[in-house]
Amino acid sequence: MRLPGLYLFICYGALASGFLQNSLHVPRKITGLDRGAGLESKIISETVAVDKKNYGASSTGLSMAFDLKDEDTNMFDGPLALAKERDACGVGFIANTQSGEEFGTHKVLQQGLSALDCMEHRGACGGDGVSGDGAGVMTQIPWKLFSEYRSDSCQQPGVGMIFLPRDEERRNAVRTMIEEVCTTNELDFIGWREVPVDTSVLGPMARDAAPSMWQFFVKAPRRLAEADDERDGFERTLYLVRRRFDVERRNRGLVWDDNDSDVYVASFSSRTIVYKGMVQACVLPKFYKDLENPDYTTQFVIYHRRFSTNTSPRWPLAQPMRVVGHNGEINTLLGNVNWIKARETQKDETHSADEVQDLVDYESTENIITSCNTQDIPSKLEPLIDLGRSDSANLDAVFELMCQSRHRAPCALMALVPTAYENEPALKNNPEIVDFYRFHGGLLEAWDGPALLVFSDGKSIGASLDRNGLRPARFSIAKDGTVYMMSETGVVPDLDEADIVEKGRLGPGQMIHVDLSTGEFKDNIAIKSEIASGNPYGEWLKNQRKDIKRKDSPPDRIYPDETATFAQSTFGWGLEDIGMQIADMAGSGKETTYSMGDDAPISVLSERPHVLYNYFKQRFAQVTNPPIDPLREGVVMSLAMTLGRKESIYKVSEKGARLIHIQSPVLNSAEMKEIGALEAEEEGGFKQSTISTRYDISDGPSGIKEALDTVCNKAVEDVRSGSEIIVLSDFAKDQTVLDGTTYVPPLLAVGAVHHRLIEEGLRMDAGIVVETGAAWSTHHFACLVGYGANAVHPYLALETVRQWHGNGKTQKQMASGKLAKATVGEAQENYRSAVEAGLLKILSKMGISLLTSYSGAQIFEAIGLSQEVIQTSFKGTTSRIGGMSLEEIASEVITMRPEVADAKMKLVNYGYYKPVPKLGEYHINSSDLAKLLHNAVGLDKTVSAATTRDEAENDGVKPASVADYEIFKKSLESAPLANIRDLLDFESDRQSISVEEVEPAAEIMKRFCTGAMSLGALSREAHETLAIAVNRVGGKSNSGEGGEDVIRGRPIDDVNSKGRSPSFPHLAGLKNGDSANSYIHQVASGRFGVTPEFLVTGKQLEIKIAQGAKPGEGGQLPGPKVSEYIAGLRASKQGVTLISPPPHHDIYSIEDLAQLIHDLHAINEKAGVSVKLVSSIGIGTVACGVAKADADVIQISGGDGGTGASPLSSIKNAGCPWELGLAEAHSALLNNGLRDRVVLRVDGGVRTGRDIAIGAMMGAEEFGFGTIAMIAEGCVMARVCHLNTCPVGVTSQKEELRKKFPGTPEHVVNFFEFVAEEVRQLMAHLGYTRFEDLIGRADLLKQSEEQIQRVSKSRGVHLDPFFGGIPNSKDDRSFLRAQVEGTLVPKDALIHTNKLSSDLDREVCGSADIKKVISDNYGETTANFDIKNTDRSTCAMLAGDIARTHGNNGFKGKVNVNFHGSAGQSFGAFVLPGLYVRLTGEANDYVGKGMHGGEIVVVPHADAGFVAADSSIVGNACLYGATGGDFHANGRAGERFCVRNSGAYAVAEGTGDHCCEYMTDGVVVVLGSVGRNVGAGMTGGVGYFYDPSNDLEERLNKEIVQMQRVESSEGEAQLKHIIERHFEKTGSEKAEDILNNWENEIGNFWQVYPPSERNNPVVKKDVFVENTLRVSASAPDGALCFLPVGGELGAEQTQRCAD
Repeated sequence: MRLPGLYLFICYGALASGFLQNSLHVPRKITGLDRGAGLESKIISETVAVDKKNYGASSTGLSMAFDLKDEDTNMFDGPLALAKERDACGVGFIANTQSGEEFGTHKVLQQGLSALDCMEHRGACGGDGVSGDGAGVMTQIPWKLFSEYRSDSCQQPGVGMIFLPRDEERRNAVRTMIEEVCTTNELDFIGWREVPVDTSVLGPMARDAAPSMWQFFVKAPRRLAEADDERDGFERTLYLVRRRFDVERRNRGLVWDDNDSDVYVASFSSRTIVYKGMVQACVLPKFYKDLENPDYTTQFVIYHRRFSTNTSPRWPLAQPMRVVGHNGEINTLLGNVNWIKARETQKDETHSADEVQDLVDYESTENIITSCNTQDIPSKLEPLIDLGRSDSANLDAVFELMCQSRHRAPCALMALVPTAYENEPALKNNPEIVDFYRFHGGLLEAWDGPALLVFSDGKSIGASLDRNGLRPARFSIAKDGTVYMMSETGVVPDLDEADIVEKGRLGPGQMIHVDLSTGEFKDNIAIKSEIASGNPYGEWLKNQRKDIKRKDSPPDRIYPDETATFAQSTFGWGLEDIGMQIADMAGSGKETTYSMGDDAPISVLSERPHVLYNYFKQRFAQVTNPPIDPLREGVVMSLAMTLGRKESIYKVSEKGARLIHIQSPVLNSAEMKEIGALEAEEEGGFKQSTISTRYDISDGPSGIKEALDTVCNKAVEDVRSGSEIIVLSDFAKDQTVLDGTTYVPPLLAVGAVHHRLIEEGLRMDAGIVVETGAAWSTHHFACLVGYGANAVHPYLALETVRQWHGNGKTQKQMASGKLAKATVGEAQENYRSAVEAGLLKILSKMGISLLTSYSGAQIFEAIGLSQEVIQTSFKGTTSRIGGMSLEEIASEVITMRPEVADAKMKLVNYGYYKPVPKLGEYHINSSDLAKLLHNAVGLDKTVSAATTRDEAENDGVKPASVADYEIFKKSLESAPLANIRDLLDFESDRQSISVEEVEPAAEIMKRFCTGAMSLGALSREAHETLAIAVNRVGGKSNSGEGGEDVIRGRPIDDVNSKGRSPSFPHLAGLKNGDSANSYIHQVASGRFGVTPEFLVTGKQLEIKIAQGAKPGEGGQLPGPKVSEYIAGLRASKQGVTLISPPPHHDIYSIEDLAQLIHDLHAINEKAGVSVKLVSSIGIGTVACGVAKADADVIQISGGDGGTGASPLSSIKNAGCPWELGLAEAHSALLNNGLRDRVVLRVDGGVRTGRDIAIGAMMGAEEFGFGTIAMIAEGCVMARVCHLNTCPVGVTSQKEELRKKFPGTPEHVVNFFEFVAEEVRQLMAHLGYTRFEDLIGRADLLKQSEEQIQRVSKSRGVHLDPFFGGIPNSKDDRSFLRAQVEGTLVPKDALIHTNKLSSDLDREVCGSADIKKVISDNYGETTANFDIKNTDRSTCAMLAGDIARTHGNNGFKGKVNVNFHGSAGQSFGAFVLPGLYVRLTGEANDYVGKGMHGGEIVVVPHADAGFVAADSSIVGNACLYGATGGDFHANGRAGERFCVRNSGAYAVAEGTGDHCCEYMTDGVVVVLGSVGRNVGAGMTGGVGYFYDPSNDLEERLNKEIVQMQRVESSEGEAQLKHIIERHFEKTGSEKAEDILNNWENEIGNFWQVYPPSERNNPVVKKDVFVENTLRVSASAPDGALCFLPVGGELGAEQTQRCAD
């Protein structure tokens, strides 16, 4: 019997909210509705107030489209670094302590400024196109220049560089304050110096915002003069006084909110000084006249050029910061800031806040610096960190504090940005380094993200790279001891190669260091070993740390079946969760794969109950920072966590090692028991307490608040009493407890406790373990950890695995072989492994490597939660449309119970994933909807090539039916609410007109596009039919990822009277003049099918950054769908699953996206470049960066799209509705003055004319149709796309199913015409004749109060605060046109072209001799050119000229181009047969990107003073996506050499990590050492690795590939001749040495190959071979080079294959 309290709860909770009632299906109306009375309460800004200066209406003079009355918009709520501004850059340093006098030379500064100028392309400019985003230098203080401020008593005073207001009265007030603060703290004031500047060289925006530049000088306190030889005490005082300035300024009211408000101390030190500003690199020394003064001498310089997503200059954001120059982005910023704040509130028994009085005494300042709790006293010191600052500024602040606290600078950086030390072969002989990282990893969460960090505290200088190596970093060392470190090699001009003794690069996690007092250079191992040896970390860990090893899960059940099912129901489990997720995870150890995107309502609009996790969307990295790769680069990732009290990070002692270390956050009961045993004093004395999160049902919905308070209060009490582990548990011991109680959702509980402990200063004193029955999906675990849990014990999920395993059906499947046999323990471990893999995937999509950094980072956006809920448990999380209250959440929890859901004690099938007719969740794309649309467009799915189509009239296409389209449209209008746009209505500002006055449908359809659905995901029939249809209506078809058959680039002109073409015999309904060539050719991270011809035949080239089905992850094509035809197009192996890498190889930052855009503009100047993004918080600032990177089109996709295979949790839980992303992107672009540079396109669930109209009003100019277009050509929504079993051949590669494809181009054209006519009717009703007049007109939209009333769960949904952020563009429509030299032209007519960076390419292409050989397709010519690092994508234009004329392989001439110097990025991109490129010098990243044939040779200068084989000569990701050609580098390559190589033959003399990653074909020979993770994801091709030290095995990723000695004679012959060719081409000493001792050296080679190559003659002995063997990828005629079996190269072949 159930308790009566339950019914009371239901009556007053769920029924009161209308949650249990079926919503009335009120049709949407086109006519405007009266505006409601306004919102009930003001939406609170969660973290940082909106920066009106840069994002609000005041900066643009634009009013807002929605009338917000007295409210602020929340569109750009969030931390500065997330929602408003992100950046990237080029950075480097030069250090020379040997030349010049005591204070260095002016030459060092000059070289630094020259290097800065040579990295201008890595920066960007503001909205005026002139004002730079930022450039700056940090140097030693130029004492010779400041001689008048020095004296015998103070040789090296403290020097402050400060930005002050231009207004004299303001400036004098601040100056007075600074003098008084300095004097109060015993810093005798010497004087002020106005910095000589020339404002005439600034751009208009920079000049308008430029502060007044001043320097001030102070003496060291007398108390420190004698005892502080190294001036550390003086530096600490300067540091603390600087932080005091801001407090005193605010106390005096010297704070203003206008464009003359900057008061910023760029540096205040007796060692270093910073000159920086919002200028271009070349302008910096012209603006700051000091920099051109010969008296400005220094031993070092750090230089930095910035690329910002914002266009409004902000001088303080320029870099270098005070100690760091940062190129990258901190992905974990929110978590890092939260944990630093948690430390600041931590109580310290040894030091009190009262100590922050004496900022001078040596011991006092040391105590202040090394205590956490002294950092958070706003009345005494400026806050250490602030989410209103950039990520670089926050990192700089923490790093600076650690440097001041007796951490040496390299030590501090090692702790903050650790390397991936686990299982790192390079550290096997340095256990002390591993122990250092193990110790600090327990104390401090890594500041994780792609980063090249250049640093100096004035005593030393160095650089360090992130653990993934996702930034370029090269260095050179000269004979005179000068160290040059730079983002790009070649940036310091006029270096004599004979003077360089070493050239190297920073690999992942590596560091270099120069001691500025001794000049000693230390490499990675040397400096880290020195630091790590400073304390006995290994001994401390051995004495103090407790390690919990993985244990087998007990097999015993905790509930009988009936009770288990009841518990599952109360926690929100459905039948699908067991039948799909648990079955897959426990059965195969993998997450469920599904397809067709997410067409169910967002949780807050759903009429079904949802667990709280479903209101959170995972954030993901795109453009400004990259996702990383958990599949192939998991070596850099870790899920290890710690429990217990954490000590201060600013001082280290043995106590810091006293923690419990767990290998995984997913714990079973055996591990929980072992943790519990550590409470005993003899086991460590880790006191623990368990707090129940259950409360009585009779308390009603309001009881959840009291229950939360009780849980939080108890947690505070227990931690204060010494508990170091808090277990939040919703476990019910039996049915009786389940009957009488409900629970606080664990996510709500852990968030509340986490934040409450932070507020109380207790969070660092205890770890939190969540013991719950309400966590089973990977997304659930990610949410719990992301909001503060250190570990999770999913007791009910493990019980469900045991229940599933014992089920008769499961046992039968195991017995029959349908499921792999497993014990109940193995099934539970499979489940845990699947969760862990899913967690790694979720971390990786945000670019995070360590779970410790993800914990508490709150990297989610909430959709459908009120501010009450956010402020209670999720402070800092963005929630932009309001939604559920605490009581409504409590009511929703209750409705999941069996007795409420009328489930008769069985689990409900909610149908969240697979539609359940009538009973389950509503799905928009249903089979019923498909039938209605088929009727409208005249499609009969029974008519196909497999049936009667050839005999049927008009190929069986029935007449289109307007009446049936109306039924289709009405079915959507009257359907349950699903999307945010369903809550909007139109409100016109004019009278209706006749539809005849509206522009024709043909014009509207030109704005239609198809979604990027690949050939492979779709069948050939479906893909080509869509392309032909969209081309017919003048729209833009999209190839998707995977390339296209070259035949599609030719017009179809052989169609007979029956609509058949011999060229396309599988298609019907064709017309002469049709084209199957996709308008848009997509370039994705896998580079499948990307060849020169593919690029030059596209009218637009699209870069896929993210996809709606799984943003942050690469594409996936299951093996059964990789047919012979598809494998041929993709240069891969038939039947082998294809997984694209995440987009981080050449798109890992804004400036690198700009480089790829540059590459594409180079090879095809006539094609615009589009960039595909997915909606997420912060997409506005990302879009601004993309626009500044010279994209022509930005596509905003919703997070609900996708047709192909994708992990289920990714489909459901990542990415936001396009309404949010589109509105934010349009608004940010408009506010930043960039909207006229780009066309905005939107896709993701666009189905009707209403969707088109709303999208247009939110800013879209073009519209993509995905799933609905597939339905129009015959898709029946079987949702088996990933299984290759589509019953109508739309998404299958099986021949027999493809014949059942029923669609023709006419069907799709009919659909587009219906949609266009619907748009015309809406326009007529609204009174508009031209479609473009709707674009950006959000003032024609309003929140529909009638629709809001249909939201059954919550009355808290409000759209106005968000959409009120869209600027009102009713009167200013200039953004619809592009401005060219003062003239407005249609944006379609404007394509951005490369500027100076392609001048060398234009010169090459303009050579008369080269043009003649290309035109004649015969002959040979040679040309010679000098090259520098600013010459980028060199040869891409030439490759494009050849491909346009002759295709991929039709060029029969030979063009030799020789270059001398340092080549910029993407040298030799897209080189193809007949093109032979030689570089004498060095090159940067992406050499040979997309190479299709021909040859690239890179050799050092003949007089180089370094050993070529030991020095870096080319950068990262060389030959990325190559499909052919020969490559030879006489030197070492960087990371990811030959990533996604599918045909090139390449030789290098050493590589970094991840060599041959994702390789599908070709041959790679490496004649030197390699980094780790060789062959990860390699499914084709062969690698040969020279390994005399015999350590390749520990560096090999053995998941797929195998290694063996070269066993076959064919393999030996292939290898030898490739090396001989390498010697012929490069003169390599290494190759010569090997060849001279071949009989012995052949035994030092390993051959690496995947299973697909096991029968390759070069791999397997005694395999029958044809009479030739391939030894090279290209020859002058484009043919392949072969060697007769058993023979040597003859004279003719030598000529063809060598010179």
